[in-house]
Amino acid sequence: MTHIAVIGAGITGITTAYALARRGYDVSVFDRNRYAAMETSFANGGQLSASNAEVWTRWGTIFKGLKWMMKKDAPLLVNPKPSWHKMSWMAEFMGNIPRYEANTVQTTELAIASRAHLLEFAAEVGVEFDIEQRGILHVYKKQSEFDHARRVNALLKKGGLERQELSAAEVQNLEPALRTETIGGFYTASDFTGDIHRYARKLSEGCERLGVTFHYKTSVTNIHHTGTGVELDWTSTGLSEKEKFDGIVVCAGVGSRAIAAQLGDRVNIYPVKGYSITVNLDDAESQAAAPWVSLLDDEAKVVTSRLGKNRFRIAGTAEFNGYNLDIRDDRIKPLRDWCETFFPDVSTEHCVPWAGLRPMLPSMMPRVGPGSKPGVYYNTGHGHLGWTLSAGTAQLTADVIDSDRMQNAA
Repeated sequence: MTHIAVIGAGITGITTAYALARRGYDVSVFDRNRYAAMETSFANGGQLSASNAEVWTRWGTIFKGLKWMMKKDAPLLVNPKPSWHKMSWMAEFMGNIPRYEANTVQTTELAIASRAHLLEFAAEVGVEFDIEQRGILHVYKKQSEFDHARRVNALLKKGGLERQELSAAEVQNLEPALRTETIGGFYTASDFTGDIHRYARKLSEGCERLGVTFHYKTSVTNIHHTGTGVELDWTSTGLSEKEKFDGIVVCAGVGSRAIAAQLGDRVNIYPVKGYSITVNLDDAESQAAAPWVSLLDDEAKVVTSRLGKNRFRIAGTAEFNGYNLDIRDDRIKPLRDWCETFFPDVSTEHCVPWAGLRPMLPSMMPRVGPGSKPGVYYNTGHGHLGWTLSAGTAQLTADVIDSDRMQNAA
């Protein structure tokens, strides 16, 4: 049996492990945390959103970043302190601007396929994850943002996504809890939401039932390529171990760049911090005042999801500030303020703040497929669409490994 090591037990690693195990591979997963999905997969916006497949590689993003450079509560914040990593990433980001339309269409196609795989995996394992299949509603207050949304909609349509343009009255009718004026919106009925952490934890249990071995609280100290596979050295609870594997899949989020360098590959991931608050809906008034339809405010870069009766997740912003997980109040406050503007009857007294590092490549496309050496594979760099794309890229990764195994056996 082919033995594969998966590095990382976030949503991408867990989904990759499951996709491989259900095809008969012997899989071992390594993660430095005590449980699955404890970092970027812990408290994201909760959306499975093909409607958010637009990549950021356009001049408008650059101009907004420059305009907001010194504004601490800006939706997009770039720390002006230079570093070679940041500068090289931004140069490559600008180099990908000509691919904006093609990459948006390709991401849309992948997101649509991935949503179907995710639901398939959930049904197989019996995962309950506070799923709400009520669609995602993009709302707009500025005409310029709404006009841009119409242009984006043409690209999403090329990728196979059906969205409905709504008037301001139709927006209000779709989500009556909304308490701020809009000029219109776009509604994607096929998108949905859920609790990413709950999904990943339950899927990890499904992996275990298929025979996947998990090495938690483990530090991989060395990766040595043997010519056809890899040999891993790791430490766990003070003990050192070593084992050979037929292949390795790097799903380590923002840690993938350093691991790739050990394997002779360049995977130029930069950590882009995002924040969320989970509003605990402790009273009947707040429960009634919070929306059930998932929202996306393109101008503020805020997304929402209703996680059952008692929780309301609000997430967003993008911060280029290195490998920094500090939770800053000046970045959390805009999320609270947004809630109080759009849903003033929701009590924000009890909010749980969180921050995570999105693994972003300059192209805004995930790195999926083989590395430069036999037996080395990547499934990483999903950026702001980690959960949305994870099941699709896991299937693609398993397809590539299947193909290589058949070629080697021939």
